[in-house]
Amino acid sequence: MEQARTALAERIAEQRAGLGDPRALVGEMRRSVLLVPSVDGRLWSAHSGGVRWVCAFTDETALARFAEQRGMAGRPLDYAALLGARIVDEIVPGLGEPAGLAVDIATEDGSMFFPPVAGIVPDGAAVDAGAAVDAAGAAGSDGEGHDRGR
Repeated sequence: MEQARTALAERIAEQRAGLGDPRALVGEMRRSVLLVPSVDGRLWSAHSGGVRWVCAFTDETALARFAEQRGMAGRPLDYAALLGARIVDEIVPGLGEPAGLAVDIATEDGSMFFPPVAGIVPDGAAVDAGAAVDAAGAAGSDGEGHDRGR
């Protein structure tokens, strides 16, 4: 039996179907508690397209799907439960490079990316707000295209 979707997962589905209001989606993301996997006390993130994406999940089912796809299903996976607002307002700007939030990346037709732009992240971290970001000191990849951020 399939688990009921969270309010954020519902908004994502609406947006992907072309029916949603982007402002309502961002608002729901900010109000939602998201599960962010961690390894050695550092939040899981991945680099793609010149952006570091903090990977977060709407529920334990979506997180388990991610763990299974990464070959981590047989062992405990630590995670932090954080408000979306805390992720985009505090964690993303603290990474010191263009960074955004990737939600439910292991869910087929259910993922959503919140890029580092004004209206999602603080203006000082937004790439479209003239923020000067020096990514030269960015951490390297773990060999699979994934980095472990803060």
